[in-house]
This record gives sequence, structure tokens and C-alpha cells, in this order.
Amino acid sequence: MTENPVSRTVQVDLSERSYSIAIGADVLSSDLLPRHLAGDQVLVVTNETVAPLHLDRLLHALGERHVETLTLPDGERFKSVATLERIYDHLIEARFDRSCTLIALGGGVIGDITGFAAATYQRGVSYIQVPTTLLAMVDSSVGGKTGVNHPQGKNMIGAFHQPRLVLADTRTLDTLPDREFRAGLAEVVKYGVIQDYAFFQWLERHLDDVLARNPEALAHVIEQSCRDKARVVAADERESGQRALLNLGHTFGHAIETATGYSEWLHGEAVAAGMCMAAWMSVRQGWMAQTAFERIRGLLEATGLPTRPPAIPPERFRSLMAVDKKAKQGRLRLVLLEGIGNAVVTDNFAEASLETTLAHYLDAA
Repeated sequence: MTENPVSRTVQVDLSERSYSIAIGADVLSSDLLPRHLAGDQVLVVTNETVAPLHLDRLLHALGERHVETLTLPDGERFKSVATLERIYDHLIEARFDRSCTLIALGGGVIGDITGFAAATYQRGVSYIQVPTTLLAMVDSSVGGKTGVNHPQGKNMIGAFHQPRLVLADTRTLDTLPDREFRAGLAEVVKYGVIQDYAFFQWLERHLDDVLARNPEALAHVIEQSCRDKARVVAADERESGQRALLNLGHTFGHAIETATGYSEWLHGEAVAAGMCMAAWMSVRQGWMAQTAFERIRGLLEATGLPTRPPAIPPERFRSLMAVDKKAKQGRLRLVLLEGIGNAVVTDNFAEASLETTLAHYLDAA
């Protein structure tokens, strides 16, 4: 085992459901993983891209235990009920009981679908998140949101189920393709935009170091993003209020992903375009200065992320936005901005501002 590989730790405070996020190079090879298992039965769920890169190291860390592995196909389109059933089938055929632990080794898709399997198998078993993408490290592995997609909407089937541990091994990012890495930065920028202006300024100053994957810059990005998310999750675990702020850009972004069949745009790319749409609409509302919008768009452009959606008919886009978990009694709620670092969840927006935004971004797309 590697000695003391944890360089940073973030605590998610949720009473008896509290857990740690361990960040550092080679944390996957430490004794943290075996120490957080609920019992001796372990199922590692990964995908065909990640398994050749990192599965052996994880299995070595688990030592002499009853470990089963399930390798799934890679891609957002496989985040489905059909794929979920493969996990259930494996657990039942291997006679796993309620003391088992599921380990999600991969990106957001693997983390979400494995977490949902853990939430629902025998009414709930333990799981551990081992994210291998930047997006999963800073967002989807933290906070206990699990689920699968439906053809009519993203993440429409799911549950809240907190992990026992999150292991963010920065060594796994060495093999992450550039496009995937940049997509993860969309969620990083989001934290600065919604609630952490100082972090937004830091990103403006240090983006070159982050894009170069400087180890210290990268560790800081992961730690600060996790701290920002952990603070929101601790205050609102089940998204009854403040936690919805974390969905800035997501109502627009999920419409992009659904319209393109979950296969053309990465989640972070759709969120980046969605953030720009939300920021532009905030300016139209008179809530935020045009210069603030330009800074947000400029930072996203500097990461190489898209800031406009693909060509989608506005009426189709609007209908997809209506299938949103933040909607209440048929009224769409959006995350909009009153400035950088100051986001609000509201249904108190002018319908004309939304229509103007969709026309501006989609008619010219």
C-alpha cells in the first residue's frame, strides 16, 4: 500500500451519512478502499474504457476478498434501465447480500448507475465512488444523486443515496482525453459562477495551469469544487431549495443532451452552452450586467468549451425544458444570475426573456 497518498480531504457533513472525499495521487493504492467496505462481498462496476487502465490497481488494493467485476459499455446512452438490470442480474446470480459493497470505477455514468443500483438492491446497500474523470471528481461523485436516463428526459429515474467514501485519485486523470477533461471544467466554472466569486477570479488567473494539468492547480480545482458542492449538499441534501443552484445551465443543457440522443454532446459541453444561455437570459431580465456575461462566456471559451447549442427547433427545445425536475405544478423554474457568484432559483422570470433567449441561440444556431 502507498503511504499517506492523500494530499487533501473534504468532509461532506450529513450526520450519520457523512463521508470523506480523499484527493491525491495514488489514493487508489492506499488502504482507504478496503477500510471502507461494508463486508467481504464486493462488486466493482466499471466500463470498457476505464477497466484496462485502472481496474488492476483497484483490485490489487482490495486484496483477498470475494470481488466480482462487471464491465459495461461506455457512453451516456447506456445510462439506462436496461443497463441497470445487468447490475441487478450480476448481484443476484452471485448471491450478494445486504452486507455487500458496490464500487463505481469510472466517470459520471458509471457513478450514477452504480449508485442507483446500490440504492435499490435489497432496498439499499453500500457503495464507494472512485471517479476517473474530472467531471465525476468535482460533481457527480459527490452528493448522493444517483439515477438513469429515460428517452424523454435525463436523470428522470433515480434516488438520493450517499456513498461511504469518494476516492479522487488524480493519477487517473493522466489518461483522460482532452475533450473529457475540458468538459469537466464546465462544472468547475459553474461553482465560481453560482456562489464563489473568488474561485471564479482564481480560474481566470490560473486557467493555463489548469489546462496544462499542473498537479497543484488540479488538486486545488478538485478540492475547492468539492468544498463548494459539499457546503450546498450539507445544507440541502435532497434538493428542496438551495441545492437546485447546482443546476445552473442544466435545464438548458439537459435539453441539448436529450435532443441529441445522449450521444453527440458530452454533459459538460451541454452545461457550458446552457450556462451561457442562462447568463444571457439573466442580462435580458435586467438582473446582471452584460460585462459579467462576457466574462462567463470568455472563461468558458478559453477552456475550449462550446458556448452555443446545436441547431434544435425552438419549440422542441422548449418542450424538452418542460421535462425538468425543478418544475413545480407545471411552472418551469430556472437557475439564473444576479451577478457572478450570485445565483437564484426562480420561476419569477418574464416568459418573453426565455423566448428571446431561445430565439437568439436557436434561430441562429
